[in-house]
Amino acid sequence: MQKNNTRRLTESAIMVALAAVLAMVKVWEMPLGGSVTAACMAPIIFIALRYGAKWGLLTGLVFAVIQMIEGFWAPPVRTLLWFFLVVMLDYVLPFGLLGLAPIVARRFKNAVVGAGVATVAVCVIRFLCHFLSGIIIWHTGDPAVPDWVWSLTYNGTFMIPETIINALAVAALVKFVKLPKANG
Repeated sequence: MQKNNTRRLTESAIMVALAAVLAMVKVWEMPLGGSVTAACMAPIIFIALRYGAKWGLLTGLVFAVIQMIEGFWAPPVRTLLWFFLVVMLDYVLPFGLLGLAPIVARRFKNAVVGAGVATVAVCVIRFLCHFLSGIIIWHTGDPAVPDWVWSLTYNGTFMIPETIINALAVAALVKFVKLPKANG
């Protein structure tokens, strides 16, 4: 039992470190945050698929903290509540909830298809968090462009290619690395 816990913790730490490095490899970066990376979410999603949703959520939260340490940039916010919303909608929820991938993946008999669909699903959740943040916090204030249109366009610009890259990376990983039956 101790050996399995040590292995899981070690693999997770390595994957979080890999995700942090991949997050620094940017294909392009948006001016107010968000970027297309070298599949930075793939290691976190892979760990979730390997060890289950509970462990994946924890691993995603660790990655969220690292993302904040490496590049936290909050808009000038009016209150502590607004600051809390920035932290939750731009970091904690979008990266933490990557750990939910196994809940979607286990519905598929084909592990590769399940991993790809699960990656798209958690990326949609991440997009929705950023989309809400764009409306609530980062709004433009331009009456000619509704906040929801701006947020949809801005976040879609980087999340669509980021989703495709990560779905392909996770599917490739799962194709070549057999996953144990996750319990979560």
